[in-house]
Amino acid sequence: MELTWQILLIYGLLVGTLVSFALEKITPDLTAMSLFAVLLITGLLPLDRAWSVFTNPAPITVACMFILSAALMRSGVIDVLAMHLEGLADMGYTMFLFVMVLGVAAVSAFINNTPVVVVFLPVVLSLARRMNIPASKLLIPLSYASIFGGTCTLIGTSTNILVSGIGVSRGLEPIGMFEISKVGLPILFIGLVYLLLFGRRFLPHRETLTSILTEEERREYITEAFVQEGSPIVGMTVRDSGLLKIKGVRLVEIIHRSVSPTSMQDYVLAAGDRLVLACRASGVAQARKVDGLDFVAEAKLGLEQIAAHEGMIVEGVIGPDSSLLGKSVAQANFRQRYRMIVLAVHRKGKNLRDQFHDLTFQFGDTLLMMGTDTAIENMRKSEDIILIDRPPVPAKRSKVQMGLVLGTIATVVATAAFTPVPIEVAALVACVFLFLCGCLKTDEGYKSIQWNILFIIFGMLGMGIAMEETGATRYLAYNLVAFVDAVIPPTMKPYFMLAAVYLITTILTEILSNNAAAVLMAVLSFGIAESIGVDVRPFLIAIAIAASASFATPIGYQTNTYVYGVGGYRFSDFIKFGLPLNVLYMIGTLLLVPVFWEF
Repeated sequence: MELTWQILLIYGLLVGTLVSFALEKITPDLTAMSLFAVLLITGLLPLDRAWSVFTNPAPITVACMFILSAALMRSGVIDVLAMHLEGLADMGYTMFLFVMVLGVAAVSAFINNTPVVVVFLPVVLSLARRMNIPASKLLIPLSYASIFGGTCTLIGTSTNILVSGIGVSRGLEPIGMFEISKVGLPILFIGLVYLLLFGRRFLPHRETLTSILTEEERREYITEAFVQEGSPIVGMTVRDSGLLKIKGVRLVEIIHRSVSPTSMQDYVLAAGDRLVLACRASGVAQARKVDGLDFVAEAKLGLEQIAAHEGMIVEGVIGPDSSLLGKSVAQANFRQRYRMIVLAVHRKGKNLRDQFHDLTFQFGDTLLMMGTDTAIENMRKSEDIILIDRPPVPAKRSKVQMGLVLGTIATVVATAAFTPVPIEVAALVACVFLFLCGCLKTDEGYKSIQWNILFIIFGMLGMGIAMEETGATRYLAYNLVAFVDAVIPPTMKPYFMLAAVYLITTILTEILSNNAAAVLMAVLSFGIAESIGVDVRPFLIAIAIAASASFATPIGYQTNTYVYGVGGYRFSDFIKFGLPLNVLYMIGTLLLVPVFWEF
């Protein structure tokens, strides 16, 4: 097969896209849509086929499942299930782990697993404290359990729906609701046994973000002072002023004309600057000795005071739907908005106590914050930051609405499993029904859709079509098969190619978007199956499993990212504990897929 300039350009764009995904200089959804735009401009993606990606049933189904998941969360069903875990604290680590993994997996098999982990996280942290077990012994299993469940049904994760949709667009029967369970359930129990046997011994002993503070620092007094006209420290940098050396006092924020400077140590103090101080009892007296520094509470200047009483330090995590995503501390107007002060940020295994004000918030960032009891309780009601100091108290919900939501989701599952009605039709009708019943407001439903994932899917579907149109898929598959022919016996060729497809998919999933990996490999699998003359379905099932079974890195799957900071994990913790599980899932899948789906 001839190598054309169009094929070379497609490969160049593909490599550039993968590099952009890995480096994250721009967001993955922007990368995917930029790719889509380039494909249109260069003519590699014909216009008549380009718009077909927006009518593909897979993204529509994924969007509907986000809405149904939100309805289940809003109804309080997941809160109730999470609270039932509290009665298991006396069972001991192994039995608690057994029940938690099965419970979380069962729920994650039918709704988006990220909100499941969001709800269960503070409950598991609270129980870890009661059982006197480091949270790091439970949070990785919590994330893994949600992944286990996602590989058991068609709607367990967006990648399953996406792979099925790609197959349908090429004339195949859709993957059945429980078709993937033939593999998903056995390997779920393999994963469960692995966690039970090795969890307590080999999961790391890590401390949470509050461990960077001493016990004395964890409860302090927040107060505010201002710099007087003529004070000796006017015109001096904070470093030279001696403010950082006062025993028992920490300068946590400077407010200059309603703006907070990003770098405090080199900031030149001016008259009228307001200083937010966190003081231990002994420190208040020391701060009063600074010449030209008056406390707002005592000066009676009519200034609005931040706080002058005891403050609490809490941890919170940036959620997937937070309005803070992409904003810095200053851009979010954090202190004025929440009446809380950010003391540190944990991201990608690092605790940052300085120079974090310029960072833009990302999903999974763990924040160490200080505020009054009132401010903390107000933040607890916000969906922007999930506080993890204690489990949330479930709001009283209507049992009628709970029943309606559960019945609706059960109907979607039954309809997709036992009738010829397509899953996207059943899911869409279910969403409309729940909106009309008042179980979920329309704006809440729209907000629950993770549009960034949908746009990644749109962009990568466009790449898949362009690869087919230019012949890039056939060229790559042909050369890959030709190489295999030289080293593998013909009878073993399908098994070897299945292993290669799974391995490549799982590697891409660990370092890139799992949806992007699923699209690329699903498109390639059609070329491979055609080249060796076998059915493509076994390859699609293996890709669906591999694109979800991400255990070896904290960035391969959203739930791993979410527990990464909270558990105080290092990147290497996931590699050491998750990589063997990746291998077990691969072996289990490669053994089971040929049994149920013949080549």
